[in-house]
Amino acid sequence: MAARTVLPQTGLRSEDILGEMREMKNGDVDWKHGRAPLFVFGLDDPTYEIGRAGFFEFFSENALGAGRAFPSVKRMETEVLEMALGLFHAPDDARGFMTTGGTESIIQAIQTCRDWTRAQRKAPRLRGNIVGSETLHPAFNKGAKLMDLEVRRAPVGADFRMDLAAIESLIDDETIMLVGSAPNFPFGMIDPIAELGLIAERRRLWLHVDACVGGYIAPFARMIGRPIPDFDFTVAAVSSMSADLHKFGYAPKPASTVFYRSPEFARYHLFDVDVWPNGRFSTTTISGTRPAGGVAGAWATFQHLGVDGYRKAATDLLGFVDSYIAGMKELGFELVGRPDLSIVAFASSDVDVFRVAEVMKARGWLPGLLQRPKAIHRMMSMLHAASLDVFLKDARDAIAAVRETPAADAKINATY
Repeated sequence: MAARTVLPQTGLRSEDILGEMREMKNGDVDWKHGRAPLFVFGLDDPTYEIGRAGFFEFFSENALGAGRAFPSVKRMETEVLEMALGLFHAPDDARGFMTTGGTESIIQAIQTCRDWTRAQRKAPRLRGNIVGSETLHPAFNKGAKLMDLEVRRAPVGADFRMDLAAIESLIDDETIMLVGSAPNFPFGMIDPIAELGLIAERRRLWLHVDACVGGYIAPFARMIGRPIPDFDFTVAAVSSMSADLHKFGYAPKPASTVFYRSPEFARYHLFDVDVWPNGRFSTTTISGTRPAGGVAGAWATFQHLGVDGYRKAATDLLGFVDSYIAGMKELGFELVGRPDLSIVAFASSDVDVFRVAEVMKARGWLPGLLQRPKAIHRMMSMLHAASLDVFLKDARDAIAAVRETPAADAKINATY
C-alpha cells in the first residue's frame, strides 16, 4: 500500500504551490481546445472573464447568510431568478431558488413534489414513484434513493423520442411526478412537454421539466427562429423546472436554478426548523454553506450578455452544431434522432464507433459515448468550434485505422 500523503510541516511558498498545481494540470484533458465532450462550457473570453471577476468579487461571502449578512448577494440572487422566470414565461407569482447544480435542483424539486403530494393526498408516509423516459437523467435516481422513492423508466420509440403510451402505462396510484427533459441528455431531443402535460392534467400529477441543459439556450434559440417546441411554464401543467446557469447560461460553477409555478408549491421547498439553542434554521438548498461567488458570477454574466448576447450565442453555437453534423455525415456517421439544441450523437452501421473512440482517445480526445445505441456523443459549446477541422480529420483517420486493423472488441465503455 502506498504511503499516505501527510500535511507539510512547514507551509510552502505561493509560487511553489501554484507551480505544482499547474504541473498537475498537464495530465488533464485539454478542455480549452475542445478536447472534452462535456463538463466545461464556454462562449468567449470576455464572458469567461466577467463571470470569473464576478465570482472572485464575492469569493469569501457565504450565500447561506445572504438574507441576514449579505444583502448584496440576496439582491443578485433575486434578480437572477426574476430574469430567469421571465425567460420561462412563468406566472407573476411563480417562485425560484438558486442551487449549486442540476442534481441539487432536481433533488429539491423531487422533495418538494413529494411533500406537496403527501399533503394533498393526506398520506404522510406515501412512498411514491416518478415516471419518465429511459433518457431521464440519473439525478432522479439519486434523489429517489435519498427519499426511498421509485423511478420508472419507459423505453423510447424507434425514433428515440419519448413514447407517451409507454409513459402512461407506468402510472399508477402511487405515482407522484412525471418528468420531461428539455432536452434529454442521451439524444439531445426535447421531450413532448405539451403532450406530457395533457397526461399530467388528466391524471392530476405534478409535471417537472428537466431543462438543466437547455434552459438557458432554448428561449434564445426560439428567438432566432429555431423550431423549439413549448417546454416551459407556457405549458399549463408544468409544476416545476430545473435549469443550469453554469451550462448554457455561461456562468461559472456552481450555479443552477429550480422554479415552481406557484407559491403554494414553492413553500414545500423550504427547509425550516427551530429545534436547537441557536434558534430558527432556514435554508433553500440541500447544502448550508454555499459560495456566493456562484450567485455573483451568474448575475455578472446575465448583465454582460443580456438578451442580445444570448441571442448571438445561440446563433453562433447552433450554426456551429450544424457544421459539425454536416461534417460527421460526410464521414459516413448516422445522426441518432433529431436533436433540438447542442447535444449530438452519431452511430455507424459500417464501423465500431467504440473502436473509433479508442483511436481518438489516443490522439487526446476524451471520448463521449452512448451504449444504447453505440454512438459518439458530444454536448457542444463554442469551446469545440476552433477544433472542428482537427476533430473531423482525426475522426476520418480513426475510421481508416479501424478498417485496416483486424476485428477486435473495443475495451472502452460508455461513462458519463
